[in-house]
Amino acid sequence: MSESVVKTYTDFVLPLSVISKVDISRLLNEIERLDNELTATVVRTKAGVSEHTDATPSGQLSDFLEQNKLTLATSRERSNLISELRLLKDKVPIIHMTFAVPADRESLGQLVGWLRSSVHQQAVITVGLQPALIAGVYLRTPNHVHDFSLRAMLAGGHGLLVKELEMLRGSK
Repeated sequence: MSESVVKTYTDFVLPLSVISKVDISRLLNEIERLDNELTATVVRTKAGVSEHTDATPSGQLSDFLEQNKLTLATSRERSNLISELRLLKDKVPIIHMTFAVPADRESLGQLVGWLRSSVHQQAVITVGLQPALIAGVYLRTPNHVHDFSLRAMLAGGHGLLVKELEMLRGSK
């Protein structure tokens, strides 16, 4: 008798296309939809009704299943995956980043890749927009806040900036 290995949410590897908690919610919703469709198909088949269902996962879900070596073949596998993804969605480490300009998805993917290799393997980001930052990023975790914006740098060097401007004014 073989014993199947059950993965928990802490074992999941998130593909780079999963950037935010919203992406995890999308994965969860898609798996729940597929589970409902496949379950309905089984019931219809038992009732003698033949109906074709399109239970093809999206590219993001396919990447997730492939990287974690998971399948949606049985109802038990789908139920286990749904419950573990719910736990992951509730417990995933989130880093909130506010930028001065909108960040494109490719750049966010690279940023998430770096965070997962350097900080936490399941880190996701929540992106905000604040043009008053001028440039840089305002970064917030549950217990830390870092302001790496140009606004903060200018505010910290205000005295030096005034001194330099006065020297330039005096040299003319």
